[in-house]
Amino acid sequence: MSSKNIFATLAGIVAVGAIIGILAPLLQYLGNPGNMGICVACFERDIAGAIGIHRAAVVQYLRPEILGFVLGALAAGLIFKEFKPSGGSAPMTRLVLGMVAMIGALVFLGCPWRAALRLAGGDGNAVLGLLGLVAGVYIGTLFFRKGYNLGRSYKQSIATGLMLPGIMLGLLALRLIFPPLEGEDKSGILFYSLSGPGAAYAPLAIALAIGLGVGFLAQRSRFCTMGAIRDFILFRQTHLLAGFLALVVAAFVVNLALGQFNPGFEDQPVAHNLFFWNFFGMLVAGLAFALAGGCPGRQLFMSGEGNSDAAVFVLGMIMGAALAHNWGLASSPAGLGDNGALAAIIGLAVCLAIGFANLKRT
Repeated sequence: MSSKNIFATLAGIVAVGAIIGILAPLLQYLGNPGNMGICVACFERDIAGAIGIHRAAVVQYLRPEILGFVLGALAAGLIFKEFKPSGGSAPMTRLVLGMVAMIGALVFLGCPWRAALRLAGGDGNAVLGLLGLVAGVYIGTLFFRKGYNLGRSYKQSIATGLMLPGIMLGLLALRLIFPPLEGEDKSGILFYSLSGPGAAYAPLAIALAIGLGVGFLAQRSRFCTMGAIRDFILFRQTHLLAGFLALVVAAFVVNLALGQFNPGFEDQPVAHNLFFWNFFGMLVAGLAFALAGGCPGRQLFMSGEGNSDAAVFVLGMIMGAALAHNWGLASSPAGLGDNGALAAIIGLAVCLAIGFANLKRT
């Protein structure tokens, strides 16, 4: 397969990373929030708000990029005969890991993709987030070396594999039926932000097209930010890491060209400068991503391939976003949420418990 799949080569993964790095700042330029051209965690959080499972008024928008990621990966899987429905590997554990990953990401205010894009936009706080991500994935590799395993996945029906893509297609239909209305915070059954990050978005057709394209390319290349760090730590392999670095470099160049590069730690868009919690939030998220087997983007792409274990993780992240905003766990530019510190500490404890509980017994 690899001989026929040019995107799985080193040049291919670098090209995919660079394409994402070009498109994300363009999405920001076209209307998405600052240093948030693409953020899987933030966009899933916005979707949770759009369907009303949290009511934080400033982060409610049904982001078409996320829908496109899954549907684009589905298209690639079907075209190249890689749509292979499977699942059944500790679904409840994966649900909880998704919730913890989202809570950690919202303490930091971004997923690994956004951490890279924040760095490329000049946000120095992203350095702490990336260091936390590396630390979390490193802890995960310690469990891997001891035999950590969530168990075997099994072949499942086509209908099961299509469940999350079907949900995403349904959400797209809702977005078309109930578009945002000028000055209205609700359109039909969907909620829309009138201010804040949720009110900043690129045109629907462009955002959806980019989501579909990225989903297609990422499925072919196996692009994964967590996997890039994991593979380097465990095996000193730089294949995926090259794609991750290409994303950062390309985004930096495009930000410079578009006048979107603003270096510093203060007054960065949708960010806080609490160094420890930037580090710790992403440490928790990174460990959860590692234990679940993929970064949030990769989980979406695997869902498009019919992997219901990844789909459960995605739903866990959306549920975690709802809890984070309903219970005061999420950070804001003003700092930590009221219960954010406690939630991050509990999240780390939960991840460690999952890690130890799933070590291979000899």
